[in-house]
Amino acid sequence: MAIEVRIPTILRQYTDGAKAVQGSGGTVAELIADLESRHAGIKARLIDDAKGDQLRRFVNVYLNDEDVRFLDGIDTKVTDGDSITILPAVAGGRA
Repeated sequence: MAIEVRIPTILRQYTDGAKAVQGSGGTVAELIADLESRHAGIKARLIDDAKGDQLRRFVNVYLNDEDVRFLDGIDTKVTDGDSITILPAVAGGRA
């Protein structure tokens, strides 16, 4: 069993159009590293190296519907069977 990662439309160019991919790792950071090994370029869209390997400001990552920022960030533990959802923050609209 693996961890299912749901990919938003804007990042599907890195997953050959796949809406969901499988990954592995013991933490969100390890999972992202695993994704990068098979889907080159995706890590740079998720992680801000200038901020000490933290999630980019406008990227939200949910572990089983829980925002990882309110858990342990990218150090949040994950296990087989978990579901990760990546959602870019959306801004705009009328003022």
